[in-house]
Amino acid sequence: MDEIKVSPDYNWFRSTVPLKRIIVDDDDSKVWSLYDAGPKSIRCPIILLPPVSGTAEVFFQQVLALTGWGYRVISLQYPVYWDLMEFCDGFRKLLDHLQLDKVHLFGASLGGFLAQKFAECTHKSPRVHSLILCNSFSDTSIFNQTWTANSFWLMPAFMLKKIVLGNFAKGPVDSKMADAIDFMVDRLESLNQSELASRLTLNCQNSYVEPHKIKDVAVTIIDVFDQSALSLEAKEEMYKLYPNARRAHLKTGGNFPYLCRSAEVNLYIQIHLRQFHGTRYAAISPDMVTAEELEVQATHLSDEQ
Repeated sequence: MDEIKVSPDYNWFRSTVPLKRIIVDDDDSKVWSLYDAGPKSIRCPIILLPPVSGTAEVFFQQVLALTGWGYRVISLQYPVYWDLMEFCDGFRKLLDHLQLDKVHLFGASLGGFLAQKFAECTHKSPRVHSLILCNSFSDTSIFNQTWTANSFWLMPAFMLKKIVLGNFAKGPVDSKMADAIDFMVDRLESLNQSELASRLTLNCQNSYVEPHKIKDVAVTIIDVFDQSALSLEAKEEMYKLYPNARRAHLKTGGNFPYLCRSAEVNLYIQIHLRQFHGTRYAAISPDMVTAEELEVQATHLSDEQ
């Protein structure tokens, strides 16, 4: 139990990357918590958005690996927002506060849905340069909970936790997946009633992504072939929505591949971000990119034009 919490990597992350708390709304209770690591000179970092049960810590392995390669990475945790437009408005204010014009977004499950909605919401004045969607969805109706979405705010915390835990993998899993589930259960326990209720509301209130509004955004879809909370239909819908997206498949990984298959997920993120090297939307420090790689990138760009 708690293998990840006592691991040297997690403790190194907690001791070296400070947790920042930022308020951008008029309501002081709406606090964004985030870890901002890597070179601050980068103006187009990758921002990681967690699932319903996650906190900013769940992406610690991505933060450590990607900053080691020279990327600027921001892992965050949302305040309590009950409405998608309210979330999009708050997130836009956060980007303004951090003086970030455009960003790359990696979203897991609910995080991926929110990333798509934010890209859609800001499509007239784009703030999202690319998307990486991990075990994500494009239509909340897949959960068959739209009729209960308006009553989550009434439910006690233990009941909400039970709803979330119902989507965690059951049956035999390998030790790394078991450790990931334990860690996510621990993170879930750290969320209070309003945090959980608001996330479940965003996750289930009737809404879907309008892909024509974000057709110019580069997309990579990461999903797993083994058991996860997403149905096959939901995955197929994502492929249909983004026919030109790069697809990254993991044989196994369950609901939390960024924890239990972090090396593979980190590699897929790196491959996705590599297409922007040498441009003003690079998420990496120029010193960390080899001249050879820039040459390949320049050739690739000229071929596309």
